[in-house]
Amino acid sequence: MHQLTLLFASLPVSVLQWKQQALAWTTRQHEVVAYYEPNNIPYRHGAFANMLGMRRHKSPGDITSWVALQENLSQERDTPLFGFLTYDLKNGLEQLHSQHPDYVGFPELYFFHPETWLLWGEDSVTIHSSVEEPEAIAKAIGRTPFSGTFSQNSIRTQPRVSRENYLHDVESLRQHILEGNVYEVNYCQEFYAENVSLNPLPLFWKLNAASPTPFAGFLKLDDRYLLCASPERFLKKKNNLLISQPIKGTIRRGSTPADDQRQRTLLATSEKEQAENMMIVDLVRNDLNRVAQTGTVQVEELFGMYGFQYVWQMISTVTGQISADVNAVEVLKATFPMGSMTGAPKIRALELIEQYEKIRRGLYSGSFGYFLPNGDFDFNVVIRSLQYNAHTGYLSFEVGSAITYDSDPEQEYQECLLKAAAIRNVLEKP
Repeated sequence: MHQLTLLFASLPVSVLQWKQQALAWTTRQHEVVAYYEPNNIPYRHGAFANMLGMRRHKSPGDITSWVALQENLSQERDTPLFGFLTYDLKNGLEQLHSQHPDYVGFPELYFFHPETWLLWGEDSVTIHSSVEEPEAIAKAIGRTPFSGTFSQNSIRTQPRVSRENYLHDVESLRQHILEGNVYEVNYCQEFYAENVSLNPLPLFWKLNAASPTPFAGFLKLDDRYLLCASPERFLKKKNNLLISQPIKGTIRRGSTPADDQRQRTLLATSEKEQAENMMIVDLVRNDLNRVAQTGTVQVEELFGMYGFQYVWQMISTVTGQISADVNAVEVLKATFPMGSMTGAPKIRALELIEQYEKIRRGLYSGSFGYFLPNGDFDFNVVIRSLQYNAHTGYLSFEVGSAITYDSDPEQEYQECLLKAAAIRNVLEKP
């Protein structure tokens, strides 16, 4: 593995432009690409590491099962491992199934060792490669043009579920809650467009600029793409510390500083939002207790308020010390899918999600992340994200909200539209 470190001060263009050129060169030359963007956002326990990994072609050695993942992680390595977990892994983790269609087609689990990978630091970027000289890669990146146009036309999406049907479904879920079947369900709806022809890379950068988040990312796997602007961490391991930071509670940002503060206060003092957040915190604590050392799981921050471009979010932080005899795959299996995107109790919520939603979620509410060579890992929750199949032209994004008995169906519908705003605004202004 050869490596080269470039100082930002020596680059002929801005850091952002060089990143855009690097990703443009990468996606043109490689079938498999994973990029992680923290957007310099301060975050409790840190944001994503800023990395870019790539392979020219898929390999028989790429990882597509839990068993293969565990075998790979048990071996010594000098490169990160990049990849994702889709929501539909639930069917193998529990006695569940899905009959819904999948229009994007990501495999349920996929990880790869990069042939070349880049790591950005505070004032430099380091290029690692086992297949090319890093100097040649740096020169190729510098010669690669980047276009900011992703489509010639405005892209209009349509809902998979009508407003009337959405309101009816929420009422039905409230009835399940009243009957004691479940306490909370994260119910999601899809917006989609067909026969779409676009350049995913500039669309990702436009989405990232419109809604910068600490767990953003770009994924290419053949002709399937994930364009992710996630504000939420699923699970991080740093040394022997496990960190989960579920989001539950959303309100729009204010149009003036005074209005913004009122909105923040309104969310922070909402008994409904606190109750929803607390249910998921309890679920996360229970999940972590399955793999953490006895007595180490604690709520480090409860009902924390975090501001993003369009919304205020209520975020809690739950931590635990991992036992020495528990491996990373056991941790992920015990905690996936994440509580913030399912509900409580989790299994019954998963069954109701399958009953009322209309398509497979795929990578939406799955997780995109990485394992470092030292065994640490970091994974986001795939929300505020686009999935795109360039072969079929199918473009999709989903949004959802937590349904409790106190939920007002119309307010839940409006919350979904608020969460969809950044993506829809970008798509309609190419």
